[in-house]
Amino acid sequence: MSTIENLEGAFAGESQANRKYLAFAEKADSEGFTQVAKLFRAAAAAETVHAHNHLRVLKGIKSTKENLEEAISGETFEFDEMYPGFIKTAEDEGNVEAAWTFDVANKVEQIHATLYQKALDNIGENEETDYYVCKVCGNTVEGEPHKSCPICGAGAADFDKID
Repeated sequence: MSTIENLEGAFAGESQANRKYLAFAEKADSEGFTQVAKLFRAAAAAETVHAHNHLRVLKGIKSTKENLEEAISGETFEFDEMYPGFIKTAEDEGNVEAAWTFDVANKVEQIHATLYQKALDNIGENEETDYYVCKVCGNTVEGEPHKSCPICGAGAADFDKID
């Protein structure tokens, strides 16, 4: 393998470890293991540093305009090509939980692409808006939600404001 392939693999691995350790921390907190949760969050933060270093060396962080264009492309690939196949396979196999998680992710990726496109179209205007994310399905909305989530039905209180 080349160094570039190794950097790409390391970036993916460190990124996944970050997300996994944050999920582990949440579980440890729910079980009352606050010190273990703190350790998982510390390791997750370190994995983020590693991932960012690898991405920087890969020259994967460009101008905001280019980053938005890449984000739109990635989200569009996910909802046009990746998730539809995943949903079909899960349904064919009767895996209802997997089909649900793929379906809600697919719907939210479309929203992300739209939000990124809006940001790209308005780049430089610096209009302030708050974003909220549904803790159940990941739905991302502009402005404080006052109704239940249109994707999963979670209540408005199940949205977290993102700073």
